[in-house]
Amino acid sequence: MKTLEPGTPDFDTLAFSLARAKNTKRAFAFHAGTRASALRWQKALREKLVGLMGGFPARSPLASRRVERRDFGHYVRETVVFTSRPGVTVFAYFLLPPGAGRGLPCILCFHGHGRGVDSCVGIGKKGEMRPWGKWGEYQHDFALQCVSRGYAVLAIEQMGFGRRRDPASVGRGAADSSCMPAAGAGLLLGETMAAWRTWDAIRGVDYLRTRREVDAARVAVMGISGGGMTAFLSAAVDERISAAMVSGYFNTFRDSVLSIRHCIDNYIPGILLNAEMSDIAGLIAPRPLFVESGATDPIFPVQAARAAFIEARRIYTVLGAEGNIGIEVFNAGHRFWGKKAFPFLGEHL
Repeated sequence: MKTLEPGTPDFDTLAFSLARAKNTKRAFAFHAGTRASALRWQKALREKLVGLMGGFPARSPLASRRVERRDFGHYVRETVVFTSRPGVTVFAYFLLPPGAGRGLPCILCFHGHGRGVDSCVGIGKKGEMRPWGKWGEYQHDFALQCVSRGYAVLAIEQMGFGRRRDPASVGRGAADSSCMPAAGAGLLLGETMAAWRTWDAIRGVDYLRTRREVDAARVAVMGISGGGMTAFLSAAVDERISAAMVSGYFNTFRDSVLSIRHCIDNYIPGILLNAEMSDIAGLIAPRPLFVESGATDPIFPVQAARAAFIEARRIYTVLGAEGNIGIEVFNAGHRFWGKKAFPFLGEHL
């Protein structure tokens, strides 16, 4: 019988999931009509979001140190490490334009899935440096694009990638991640990879406040794909972050991670009972937020990105900051673009 075939409506798990989502009312969906009520809503949702993610630990000493310093002519690159919490060491590159003095605006950069932070700072698969200006891989060396525009940069290697993996993942090759089982372990512990990476970002802001080259009042975040999630969430929960640029991530939970196969590191238990991505974007308001989406991105559908942007812009409007949110849809797939994002940051940062 036809109804007994795989994928028919009677057996369709996606249809079931979408129906469940459709019948769910978000406890913190944005309904505020005044600035005062919007600010109260922000405070309540921010606390709820941190709780759903599993919470953050108390701050411990950063114990930061510089491992290496190299001058590439177009920029200076320092390799740095710091402790984000007991037992967790963060690897990062701190980049400065030539002749940098004090008080530069800084962008905290988060790579997406792949080889790790090397992929966004021009380091090829065999450790070679790509030619300056020949931006490579799907992330297009966006950290170098930032420093080429005069920003200081802290490019963090996210937990589960590159140097920050388990031995089994390392044994499977440079492009393999340990998102699973690490993200699964977080869920078993009542925590999430989203919180672990966001806390690293928060401690990255702490680290930047120790650098005299950086203007602490002008620190932005930027990320692509899974790094877009980290940039997005860190800006939502840490109000010290001045602006955010999110590439290849901003969408709806319903149309992306609920409907399409994604890495387990994207999931926050109970989030759809409380908020959609547009609501979380409202936690960044009135601080500047720019999002970009590829028209043919197969894992973050562009129609959902447009719809989420309209909802997020409504929150910015209530807070009197409609000009502080922007979007670009570009004619490509899942990749970093940046054509309108960099002028936006230049205007607002």
